[in-house]
Amino acid sequence: MSKKSRTRSKVRLSRALGVALTPKAARLMEKRPYAPGEHGRTRRKTDSDYAVRLREKQRLRAQYGLREKQLQIVFGEARRTAGLTGENLVELLEMRLDALVLRAGFARTTAQARQLVVHRHILVDGKIVDRPSFRVQPGQTIGVKPRSEELEIFQVAAAGGHAEVLPQVPGYLEVSLDKLQAQLVRRPKRDEVPITCDVQLVVEYYSGR
Repeated sequence: MSKKSRTRSKVRLSRALGVALTPKAARLMEKRPYAPGEHGRTRRKTDSDYAVRLREKQRLRAQYGLREKQLQIVFGEARRTAGLTGENLVELLEMRLDALVLRAGFARTTAQARQLVVHRHILVDGKIVDRPSFRVQPGQTIGVKPRSEELEIFQVAAAGGHAEVLPQVPGYLEVSLDKLQAQLVRRPKRDEVPITCDVQLVVEYYSGR
């Protein structure tokens, strides 16, 4: 799939789920705040409870760029962890390395953050980590490999070039953007995580299967 086709696909998915997955999707959704297709402007018939839960699960999956199996695995861990399953689920997802690279402002989108990790540009406590799903622990530091710092993408990031398209840095991260460094200071809390999702509906979706 070409880059242009992937962009169109992301925009269409964003409009279908009602959540902007890329900066371009956000701009287009401001102009066309309705679902894609010839019936996008018309009000949908009342969705079934299952359809509502399914759509909420798809929204969560899309915002983290996960495959279904990946989300199922994290959900299983969240359910086995003490506390509320939905809150646990978001906390565990938010501790993924690619998610934190995005939150820190090193990338503009989840897909770009994942690419930076896979291409071995990202360090955790000074060591290269090339798994986007790597779970960062409180106290660990995320940085950019010294040889990669001169790349344009990181120069733009260090200058704050992504700030206009990203949410404010959440309280569980301390970021020195000019140094391309960030530290996870504590576990995220659901109400701090900048995603659009009713996680209780996601719990109900998986619990009802």
